Amino acid sequence: MTESTAPQSEHRTVLLRGGDVHSPADPFATAMVVERGHVAWVGSEGAADAFASGVDEVIDLEGALVTPAFTDAHVHTTSTGLALTGLDLSGARTLGDALARVRAHVAAHPAGRVVLGHGWDATRWPEQRPPSRAELDEAAAGRPVYLPRIDVHSAAVTTALLDLVPGVTAMAGYHPEGPLTGAAHHAVRAAAHDAVPPAQRAEAQRAALRHAASLGIGTVHECGGPDISDEEDFTGLLKLAAEQPGPRVFGYWAQRVADEKDARRIRELGAVGAAGDLFVDGSLGSHTACLHEPYADAPHTGTAHLDAGQIAAHVTACTEAGLQAGFHAIGDAALTAVVDGIRTAAEKVGLARVRAARHRVEHAEMLTPETVAAFAELGLTASVQPAFDAAWGGEEGMYAQRLGAGRAATLNPYAALLRAGVPLAFGSDSPVTPLDPWGTVRAAAFHRTLEHRVSVRAGFTAHTRGGWRAVGRDDAGTLVPGAPADYAVWRTDQLVVQAPDDRVARWSTDPRSGTPGLPDLSPGADLPVCLRTVVLGQTVYVRPNE
Repeated sequence: MTESTAPQSEHRTVLLRGGDVHSPADPFATAMVVERGHVAWVGSEGAADAFASGVDEVIDLEGALVTPAFTDAHVHTTSTGLALTGLDLSGARTLGDALARVRAHVAAHPAGRVVLGHGWDATRWPEQRPPSRAELDEAAAGRPVYLPRIDVHSAAVTTALLDLVPGVTAMAGYHPEGPLTGAAHHAVRAAAHDAVPPAQRAEAQRAALRHAASLGIGTVHECGGPDISDEEDFTGLLKLAAEQPGPRVFGYWAQRVADEKDARRIRELGAVGAAGDLFVDGSLGSHTACLHEPYADAPHTGTAHLDAGQIAAHVTACTEAGLQAGFHAIGDAALTAVVDGIRTAAEKVGLARVRAARHRVEHAEMLTPETVAAFAELGLTASVQPAFDAAWGGEEGMYAQRLGAGRAATLNPYAALLRAGVPLAFGSDSPVTPLDPWGTVRAAAFHRTLEHRVSVRAGFTAHTRGGWRAVGRDDAGTLVPGAPADYAVWRTDQLVVQAPDDRVARWSTDPRSGTPGLPDLSPGADLPVCLRTVVLGQTVYVRPNE
C-alpha cells in the first residue's frame, strides 16, 4: 500500500483508491474520500479520478480491503494490558507447566511488586484441578501473587497476598486451599490492583489500546466497576484515551443506581451507562453462574448477586434519569431474573421508554426461547462473546462438563437472537478471550452448535455497527457518506459471501445480488492482516514495513 507524501494535518482530505471498500452505499466500491474526519464519498475507480486533484493525500490501496473499524463491545483494558505485559498462563498445558511459569516469572522480576497473572484454565489440564495454596506459595517463593482463572470470576492466590487483606478468611467465597470466589475474590483483586503503580497501570492501558488498534479495532467498550477495578483506573483510562491517538473508549460503570444523584455520579465519572459487569451472577467455569437446575458436576445452582426486584429498581432509576442500564448475566436463572426485573420496570415507566434506553445484557449465554422473546420485547441489546463458544463449546468442552451435553448445546443461540430481532454487539471480554475481531466473527459463523450459526455478514455487522448501536449511535460503524471515518485497511485473499446454508452462500456470490463480499473465514483459512487503522480520519496504526 503506497501513499503520497502530503503533509499531515488534522483535517486533511484523503482519497483511498484501487481496492475494495465494504460499503452498503455501493457494493462494488473501490474508492473512498475522507474529509474532516468523516466519509465524504464512496464509489468506483473511474469516478475517483474526479477527486484526485482536489485532495491532500492519495492512498493507493493496491488491492487491499477497506472496512469499518471493529468495535469490541466488552473489554477490561487495564487487565488486558497487564496480561499482555505480565504473566500469561493461557498457554499452560498442565498444572506443572503453570507452576513452572510462575517460578520463572518471579525469578525474572524484582521483589516487592505483586505478581499479576492471568489465563489459567484447569479444565484444559490433565490434572483437572487448580494449584493449591501450598503449591502456589512454593512456586512464588513467598511473593504476593494474584492469578485469576480465565473467566476472572475466581482466583488462585498466595498466602502473602491474603495477608494484605485483613478479614478475608471470614468473607463469602473464601476457601482455605482452593481459588477464591465472591466477596473474598473481589477483596484480593482490589488489593492486588491497588499495588500496581500508576505508571505501570497507564503503560498497561497504552499497551492494550495499541494492540487493539493493530487489530483494526477503532472503538472499545470499557466495562469497569467497583467490583472490577476502581474509579481512578476508570477515569484515568478515559482521560488517556481522549488525549492520545488510538481507539475510542466508551466507559460503562457497573454500579447500581437508586436515584438521580446516583445517575449524576455515573455521568461525572465519564461513563455512558450504569451497565457492563453489574453482576447478576458469576461464570460457568467457576460454578458461579446462576442456574435453574444444579450443575452436572457440582451439587448446587451457582450464585445470585441480584434478584428481579433489585434489577427492576436499577432499570427504573436509570430509565427515569435517561441513563443506559445493563447487567452481566450468564446462567438461565440469572437471565430469567433480568427479564422479569426489566419487565417490571417497563410496567412502571412504560415499555416505550425502556425500549428507547437500549439497556444491554452482557454475555447472555444460557438463553431460552422465552428469554430470547423477552429480549426482543424489551428492546435489549445482547452484548455477546462468540469466542466463548470456540473456547468452551462442543461435546467435550467446559460447557458440557459443567452442564451436560443437552444444556450445553443451547448456549449462545446467536441465530435465534437475530431471528427474533434482538440487536447483537460482539466483543471479547478481553483478557478472558483475546482481542481478535475476525476470529470472533469466525467463531459466530462456525459456532460449534450448527443451529446457532449466523452468516459472516451478520457477524461482521454485530462487530462493527452493532457496537455503535449498543451505545445509542445509529450513524456510525458503516462506511457511508456522513459517517465517522473509522476504518481499517486489510491484506486478504478473495472476498466471498459466507452463510450457514451453502445454498445462500452460492446465491449471494452472484454479482447481481449486490452483496458486498468479506474475507473467507472458513476454519483453517488465514485471517486478514491489518495494514492501517483510522479513527475519525486520524491514523492510529500503520503496520511496520508496509
